[in-house]
Amino acid sequence: MTERKPMIAVLTGAGISTDSGIPDFRGPQGVWTKDPAKERLFTLQNYVRDPEVRKLSWQARLASTAWSAKPNKAHLALAELQKAGVATRILTQNIDGLHQAAGSHADKVLELHGTMFSVRCMDCGDATEMKAAIERVEAGEQDPACRLCGGILKAGTIMFGEALDESTIDLAARICLVCTHFWAIGTSLTVHPVAGLCDLAWTSGAEVTIVNNAATPYDHLAHKVIREPIGESVPKLVEDFLKQR
Repeated sequence: MTERKPMIAVLTGAGISTDSGIPDFRGPQGVWTKDPAKERLFTLQNYVRDPEVRKLSWQARLASTAWSAKPNKAHLALAELQKAGVATRILTQNIDGLHQAAGSHADKVLELHGTMFSVRCMDCGDATEMKAAIERVEAGEQDPACRLCGGILKAGTIMFGEALDESTIDLAARICLVCTHFWAIGTSLTVHPVAGLCDLAWTSGAEVTIVNNAATPYDHLAHKVIREPIGESVPKLVEDFLKQR
């Protein structure tokens, strides 16, 4: 049997971006840990039915540290894999675009939960850049409506109660079926169906590495579990992989 060429599927969660100044959700200093009430801003049903939730959501977007965030050492290290010729696919739960900003090829990055840089009308489906909607909020509109039909505008991200894009998650699953290495970085591996990608990769024979500051439900499947800070451990993980190939 011909040995498969190395291919790394990297699943990243909020923990990889905390060194860039973007807080995670469930960590010790997470957005929901510090203020559990904010979780309701991320639920589709609340967003649709309650104008006050939408107003708060727009203010949260306006104040987000993600707009000025820069890639950190972990993002840059993962981009080095592609530059070194390693077949790498980034499967990210993040919406911040930092993998692409670090140099990972956009067509090799799957944004499983969408992107913060676009906005979509929930009625007519018109898609535009988030920047234009944010400018309207800065100008005084508390809950900007679609300019075409007056419908509710929503960020191009996946909220609780909203299905993932089927073609995107299917592609992620196919990648996990053929990868030789699966790295889960900065994710609690508790939100499905994305968390199940770890099990899929393991079942298909991939070597699983989990880098997270807390235990995950999939640690028992991992060949290696790393608890060190992500900004230090991921560059080391990449360096070691490149030396060994």
